[in-house]
Amino acid sequence: QDKDTKMTEFWLISAPGEKTCQQTWEKLHAATTKNNNLSTNSKFNIPDLKVGTLDVLVGLSDELAKLDAFVEGVVKKVAQYMADVLEDSKDKVQENLLANGGKVSSDTVPFLFIFKGVNQIDNDLKARASAYNNLKGNLQNLERKNAGSLLTRSLADIVKKEDFVLDSEYLVTLLVIVPKLNYNDWVKQYETLAEMVVPRSSNVLFEDQDSYLCNVTLFRKAVDDFKHKAREYKFMVRDFQYNEEEMKADKEEMNRLSTDKKKQFGPLVRWLKVNFSEAFIAWIHVKALRVFVESVLR
Repeated sequence: QDKDTKMTEFWLISAPGEKTCQQTWEKLHAATTKNNNLSTNSKFNIPDLKVGTLDVLVGLSDELAKLDAFVEGVVKKVAQYMADVLEDSKDKVQENLLANGGKVSSDTVPFLFIFKGVNQIDNDLKARASAYNNLKGNLQNLERKNAGSLLTRSLADIVKKEDFVLDSEYLVTLLVIVPKLNYNDWVKQYETLAEMVVPRSSNVLFEDQDSYLCNVTLFRKAVDDFKHKAREYKFMVRDFQYNEEEMKADKEEMNRLSTDKKKQFGPLVRWLKVNFSEAFIAWIHVKALRVFVESVLR
């Protein structure tokens, strides 16, 4: 164990055989623990496996090396995705990534050589991650729309019906972004920026760090003139149509996505937990096979 990084490495060691297994174990144990405390050792049992011909063993050695890299890749992908999904609870990643409850040896499960399973985990992870990321991305886009500066953000959750003159043939209400530094100018000027502005029709509806959102009511035919004049004073008129149905639909979509994400979160974390364990155990099996094949070849 490296004192600086607090990381523990696990090695599977095959040692030249003495007369008995126990003697080999004692010799290894003495060499790695006496005076230098290199490692904490425990026995790793490998079942009695068949020894094939040299050709078969050499072929197996290559295949197992590829399989080892593949299974390791899947184990890491599952672990990484667990960290992504847990977002703000990164400190919980460790406790959710325990193979077989934290106890791993070659005989934790029956020694099955079914590595189709790891491929299945890989494919399932792609599908589940794609669906969840899609949902998360759509929700983030909507959240982004509801944040940011008053010039760009959605105003649906800010404005109310009573802020507007609606269904009038002649009058229209505009929304104007007024920099806080220019607010006094706005109060003095807005009624005279164009003909036919309704006196005292402006209120502050909302503010962010730099600006106020104000409404103002005027005759429709004066709108272009008003926009043009307002720009000279750094008052920005926002294109905005008050549409209750649209705003309601936006809110409902956001609630739906948020609920869906919460619903999928628990099952997804459980799936990652179980399949991390499955993939990790499969990986240990591959390691055991590699140790066996390499030892016999040696």
